[in-house]
This record gives sequence, C-alpha cells and structure tokens, in this order.
Amino acid sequence: MKMHSRSPGASRWLAGAAAIAVVGMVTVLLPAAANADMAAAEKWVDHEFQPSTLSRDDQLKEMDWFIKAAAPFQGMEINVLSETIPTHTYESETLTKAFEEITGIKVNHQLLGEGEVVQAVQTQMQTNRNLYDAYINDSDLIGTHSRLQSAVNLTDWMEGEGKDVTDPMLDVDDFIGKAFTTGPDGKLWQLHDQQFANLYWFRKDWFDRADLQEKF
Repeated sequence: MKMHSRSPGASRWLAGAAAIAVVGMVTVLLPAAANADMAAAEKWVDHEFQPSTLSRDDQLKEMDWFIKAAAPFQGMEINVLSETIPTHTYESETLTKAFEEITGIKVNHQLLGEGEVVQAVQTQMQTNRNLYDAYINDSDLIGTHSRLQSAVNLTDWMEGEGKDVTDPMLDVDDFIGKAFTTGPDGKLWQLHDQQFANLYWFRKDWFDRADLQEKF
C-alpha cells in the first residue's frame, strides 16, 4: 500500500488496516461521526479476523488502540484505489466495513484494472492533484517515489510526525519482501499488502544425463 501526499493547502490522507494507522489534517468531515467501540471490534475479531498469529487478548488490545487513535478522526472519509483481484475485492467489500465500524472512519475502496491504477498513480504524480488518498499497487515505482518525493516516506513519517498514530504493535521487519518496498534512499515507501510467489520448474535430468547434455 502506498500513500500519496496532496497539493499544498489540501488535506492529507488517513489509511489503515490491521497493521498501521496513519493520520493527518483533514479538510472535510462528515456531519455525524460513526459509532466506533469495542463491541464492533470484538465481533470482527471473533467472526472474521481468525485464525490469527495473535491471541484474542492481543487482538483486542490492538483494536482498543485503533479505536483510541482514530477517535479524533471519526467521520473522516478517505479514498483508496487498487487493482481488481480477489484479494482487493475482499478488502473493498469486507475490511473497509470492519475498519469503519471499529474506527468510525469510512474508506471508499475503488477497484479498477491494473493499467487504470497505474495511470491514476502517474497522473497524480505529474499533476500533483489528489485523485486518491492511498493506492495499493505494485512496488515497481519505488525508485520514482524516492526521486520525486511524490508519496509519503513511511520510515521518517512513522518516526516523526506520525509516531503517535502508528500502531506500537506493528513489526515492520515482519513484513515479507520489505526490501522490495524500500527505495534507493533506504526509506520505506510502501507496506506490503500482498505478495505473489513465483515458482519455477526445471528438468533435473538435463543436468544429470550426459546423453542429454551432449545434444546441447
């Protein structure tokens, strides 16, 4: 997941799932805040967020932190864009609902084709006009973000301005493939939302049989 900064004078974004909450100043708040409480968190922990590497007590402890950290931002509405694949469909249809019920923050998670997602990212970088507050897209643009400073540098942000709203139970080093979302500057520009595992097959007999090797 990559989060974009906005043009001067505009609001920053807030994005969060079960791993990280990032908050900033907002320009538009809904007239009434959604109800966010531990009852909703317990419902999701017991009926959806299982199985988990965390104990139920640790899960509820984390949910309690999310509720308290999000309290000043209840009623906020943020826009996220990602590619249309089953993983993101689940996020769009299920996790956004969970996030809103637990935190009181509404996430509009739009799904488009991969090419359209890339186009939106490029357009936002080129025009500095906010189209979406956060993107879930491939890490291929890490070098571009590092050079252009077009996205939020998570390393510095979580240690500085965003320290108070970064999940203290978040273990960044536990993310698979962290190196792929780290820029040449050594800063983390994305957090992994998913990762594709590539599996390669080869003919071992080509390396064992002299008669096959002679044919090459």
